[in-house]
Amino acid sequence: MNARFAHDVAGTSRGHDDPEYAENLQRATLASSVGSALEYYDFALYGLASALIFGRLFFPALGTGMALVASLATFGVGFLARPLGGFFFGAMGDRLGRKSVLLITIALMGGASTLVGALPTGQQIGIWAPVLLVFLRLCQGFGAGAEQAGSTTLMAEYAPPERRGFFASLPFIGIYLGTLLASGVFALVTLVPDHLLFSWVWRVPFLFSVVLIAVALWIRSHLQESPTFVHLEAQEQVIDNPISDLMKHSRGNVLRGIGLRMAENGGSYLFQTLGISFAVTAGLTKSGGSVAVAISAVVAIVTVPLAGRISDRVGRKPVYRTGALIIMLVAFPGWYLLSSGKIVLAVVVLTVAISFGVCAMLGAQCAMLPELFGNRRRYIGVASSREISAVLAGGVAPILGAWLLAITHNAWWPIAIYACVLGAITFATTFFVPETKGRDLTLLTDAGGDSGQDELKRIESFGPLGTVRGAIA
Repeated sequence: MNARFAHDVAGTSRGHDDPEYAENLQRATLASSVGSALEYYDFALYGLASALIFGRLFFPALGTGMALVASLATFGVGFLARPLGGFFFGAMGDRLGRKSVLLITIALMGGASTLVGALPTGQQIGIWAPVLLVFLRLCQGFGAGAEQAGSTTLMAEYAPPERRGFFASLPFIGIYLGTLLASGVFALVTLVPDHLLFSWVWRVPFLFSVVLIAVALWIRSHLQESPTFVHLEAQEQVIDNPISDLMKHSRGNVLRGIGLRMAENGGSYLFQTLGISFAVTAGLTKSGGSVAVAISAVVAIVTVPLAGRISDRVGRKPVYRTGALIIMLVAFPGWYLLSSGKIVLAVVVLTVAISFGVCAMLGAQCAMLPELFGNRRRYIGVASSREISAVLAGGVAPILGAWLLAITHNAWWPIAIYACVLGAITFATTFFVPETKGRDLTLLTDAGGDSGQDELKRIESFGPLGTVRGAIA
């Protein structure tokens, strides 16, 4: 494969001369998007189920409040496996390439989600029901630990450098398509009478995952390897131990990546999972909660690529900083409004927090995290940053939040403080991260370690309108 990059989104410039590149770019976008859709269909579905029905199904012996905590704890368990999966598959992706790893992760993640729909409940087999649920959740998390990092890396490496923010954000539309699909399906199943919902209807959305697995595997099996990894192999620069290389050269950027993710990942699960459960206890119907998530996901389908496109013009840092600030500003009024249990207010809060706050950060992050790391350790670098933060932010947020609600008798203000702290951590981190817009992804050094000549080459490669004058051969 020729490892040069196309000129723009339509494949003009080089696209007219090389239709293969344009075709592979489209295929990479589709492959990454379907994988993202499956991952977040699984995770949004599990999050909704753990917040609304898993307590009764798998922890019937506990009281209502503690059953919710236990149910959300199984949700958090998946995040414990994500860093392990990120390290394992991330290192494999930097040694063997992106494509083979993405085939494995999608099968593992989707297969575990499908099997959740076949589990017996606590009333049927007692303690073994939650044990099996936790095991499948661990498998799901292990696969997901490298799935999103791989999709992010693949798309950033395929994208034209001057429009990398926009292109790299396109697969993340799959996040909200998956969330929308999960919330839509869940809204429908929660409309049925409780005796049917808790007997067999709850299984249907999980079993449906097998359809998405089949589609994703078929698409990815026809995908070619990313251009920058081909370049790495051609230069014989692939290393045997990416984890050791990461620990030696990239610890600072891993920490920066973790800080960047605290408000984006933690805020997402705090509002989308715990926020809905909190609003339901305040009077919002289960179907109303799913509708609120669905509406915010529809708006996010537009705001994610918009944020990515803006980051191509003004830089990654200003866009990221804006998203963190939105989370901080919406924290106190948002959780107060959720305590009303009214669907209109829930829709407004989730749309502002998720579709604008979280999505501004996500749109910039799609290109920024891969741009932070050198070519030999990019997959493991992105996976480490994403998945360690997923434990510290996304995994802990619903559990700690549910505990805070339990000990304060559903007071809204402790959760507002928590959300504000997450936003402040990310906002502060943006002042310690180098601007990465337009960085050459074939460089072996991390961002911040580029030579003056490399930096000058990056800046001079862009004209006033962001057009690329040079290409990577």
